[in-house]
Amino acid sequence: MAKVIIVSGSVGSGKTTVAKLLTRMLKARLVDVKMIIEQRKEVVAGYDAKRKTKEVDIKKLNKIILRIIKSAKETLVIDSHMSHYLPKNAVDLCIICKCDLKELKKRLQKRKYHAGKVRENLDAEIFDVCLVEATERGHKIIIIIDTGQDVKKQVKKIVRLLK
Repeated sequence: MAKVIIVSGSVGSGKTTVAKLLTRMLKARLVDVKMIIEQRKEVVAGYDAKRKTKEVDIKKLNKIILRIIKSAKETLVIDSHMSHYLPKNAVDLCIICKCDLKELKKRLQKRKYHAGKVRENLDAEIFDVCLVEATERGHKIIIIIDTGQDVKKQVKKIVRLLK
């Protein structure tokens, strides 16, 4: 079975940057969960108009991702703030991305998120929601402390650990 690396963290924390670097350095295949959600409407459970976001049925999403994992012949890098919901037995490593709060706020505002959504995502970062949930699920975790600080160097260290 191929290696499976999940990249999780708060919205805007640098997951996609880390996932793309890992994919390139490991010559792996990137699994973009956002794309799955766009293409597979059955995973969308509804729409939260107040938060302007889709509500995702995690069980249905995980079934699709687990099928991708099962059929993979190469290393997979799964990019999503929901990837840590996958069962630990399907994942070799969970990378949690962290971001300085001032930088995170700038990133979220640049995406034109409304003030409530910015606050919600800053709170998720402050309270380490993704890290706590990944820990509760028993994942083997590496934390990238600050995606604003020489992220390429941090990813290279992880790649060396994986080889």
